[in-house]
Amino acid sequence: MSMAAVGLLAGMALGIVGYFGGFGAFVLVAALGAIGFVAGKFLDGDLEAGDFFRARTGGRDTRRR
Repeated sequence: MSMAAVGLLAGMALGIVGYFGGFGAFVLVAALGAIGFVAGKFLDGDLEAGDFFRARTGGRDTRRR
């Protein structure tokens, strides 16, 4: 299934939840969907835990002034 189709299905699901469940339910479903997306990326091997905790070392002047 293409990412466009997955995005379409997710958008439709969020729209239905927002219509019937209100804004709180919409936010809850969106947050849980984002958590599920990140978990799926971990399980697929596209992300590693170190990607979130590694220090960035590019383009910044780290010297004290």
